[in-house]
Amino acid sequence: MSSPQPLPERAADTTAEKPWPVRLLSIKISEYVDKMSALWVEGQVVQVSRRPGQATAYLTLRDADVDMSLNVTIRTATLDAMPVPLSEGARVVVQAKPTFWTKRGTLNLDARQIRPVGVGELLARLEHLKRVLASEGLFDRDRKRSLPFLPRKVGLICGRASAAEKDVVENARRRWPAVQFEIRQVSVQGPNAVPEVSAALRELDADRSVDVIVITRGGGSFEDLLPFSNESLVRAVADSVTPVVSAIGHDVDTPLLDFVADVRASTPTDAAKLIVPDVMEQRAAIHQTRLRVCRALTSRIHDERRLLVSLRSRPVMADPRAMITARRQELDALTDRSRARVLSNVHRAGDQINHLRAQVQALSPLSTLERGYAVVQHADGRIVMDRAEVDPDELLRVRVARGDFGVRPVSQRS
Repeated sequence: MSSPQPLPERAADTTAEKPWPVRLLSIKISEYVDKMSALWVEGQVVQVSRRPGQATAYLTLRDADVDMSLNVTIRTATLDAMPVPLSEGARVVVQAKPTFWTKRGTLNLDARQIRPVGVGELLARLEHLKRVLASEGLFDRDRKRSLPFLPRKVGLICGRASAAEKDVVENARRRWPAVQFEIRQVSVQGPNAVPEVSAALRELDADRSVDVIVITRGGGSFEDLLPFSNESLVRAVADSVTPVVSAIGHDVDTPLLDFVADVRASTPTDAAKLIVPDVMEQRAAIHQTRLRVCRALTSRIHDERRLLVSLRSRPVMADPRAMITARRQELDALTDRSRARVLSNVHRAGDQINHLRAQVQALSPLSTLERGYAVVQHADGRIVMDRAEVDPDELLRVRVARGDFGVRPVSQRS
């Protein structure tokens, strides 16, 4: 009988024909994790399991920003040595050695020391985070959106059966009874606050009927309000398309959500005043506007009426034909002047013609004939200018003032 083939020593040497069994993989991971040294890790305690008489207690340590957790084992004596009893929701730093449980295939932390994170240290971290986010422009005024005058629907993120929800809803409906709400009740403190508020924000932001989102909760301790300074939640608000109103705690409370939100409300009641107008104030404003419009129209009508009366009292409006009569008289006068001018020109031209006619007549040969002169012409019409041009017995034509006649020259006797 042949002996089994040896398994690969390294993960890179495994193949489909030579795989590792699950137990060997667990052993290899455990060996790799065992090489890690002890380290300090920070998180939020979400569960404490401690039984009387047992030397070991169990904790669940969750990341403050994402939904990820690890199991922690710790000696009860170490817990008892803490200055303040450990409670769920507390932030701590733990010195632990990572271990891998091969049977369960889970990573575990074997804690040696545990320390609470003080308020002063948390404030310093928040201040640093605030500066980082501000440098990225998340708090800039020019990126903030204005709230709609009258939203179709208001998205409300609040605690379950909380007083903050009641304050926002009742005060908003007192101001504008027809306002509609889309409410998401979530955890507003503790380890589940950040993921639940972020999920509700994304859901409401995707609803196109929601015109504004209000994130609210009542007052509380500094630790209770820490989820609303969480970086992932702040960035989720910055990425939202719908305008967001922050109404966390009281006026003195200033989580980072107040800086990234489009509008900050000092209290939940103040948020109700910001998201909807007051119907009584709007009615009063409409009434005042109508009164101003009526007064303006009445004044305009009176002014136009006075102007109309003034226009009608003018002579031209008292007798509308007066202007036509005056223009007609002017037109008649101009017509008479034009006719007289034309007649005068015609008469003057007639006189000039008569004078020219007399001049022409005076220069005419006929006028000379009228004085007793005659014109002697040859038969071909040429005028006789010289006696030598006349042949004996030539028939000549003599033209006088009143007709003509023929003559024959008589030979001159010597």
